[in-house]
Amino acid sequence: MGVRSYQQYCAVAKALDVIGDRWTLLIVRELMTSGPSRYTDLLKGLPGIATNLLADRLREMEKSGIVRSWAAPPPVATTLFDLTARGQALRPLLEELGRWGAPMMGVPQISNVFRSHWLVFPFDAYLVDKTPDEPPVKIEVRTGDEPMVIETVDGKVRTRRGAVESPDTVLEGKPGPILGLLSGRLDIAEARQRGLVVHGSQKALRRVVGNWGGAQQV
Repeated sequence: MGVRSYQQYCAVAKALDVIGDRWTLLIVRELMTSGPSRYTDLLKGLPGIATNLLADRLREMEKSGIVRSWAAPPPVATTLFDLTARGQALRPLLEELGRWGAPMMGVPQISNVFRSHWLVFPFDAYLVDKTPDEPPVKIEVRTGDEPMVIETVDGKVRTRRGAVESPDTVLEGKPGPILGLLSGRLDIAEARQRGLVVHGSQKALRRVVGNWGGAQQV
């Protein structure tokens, strides 16, 4: 538990005693999207955090049973951090926060920092496999610092880091138009006007695109 406490006999207050400090839920986001991570990996995924603050947060999260750490053997030969089962149980909370915050995304400000893997939550939360009986599809998204892959797996849509050989569709451009298209807020013509480049099958896009009210135009 952190130094500050609400000192209230309330489940919400008790939860916020543990996860309410600044950066804590973003550390959870990093570990949830990246899996076991080195300290330097977390620093890279959390631009703006001070290194001593990250160390303090990780210690607090270990004490609270959200994070565990262990010394990985060679060739890694460093400490790795990962979420415990209790930490993984925060996934629905992060997904709902992502849904709640999505309308605030709009056009990113110049000062906003972006990492490609931050797209995992909005993609997984909003994309749906509309024809799960058909063969799986893979969409490669090229934006930010690394490529991402959207794929249909057992009737669900999953997003992961990396590239894929022979994707059905490739989306390339800034994150705003990509989010707009895949959420259904932009049709493909509008997304292209905003700089999005689309290669390959539009059918694959129609299969997974979100339903925010515009997906039918893709």
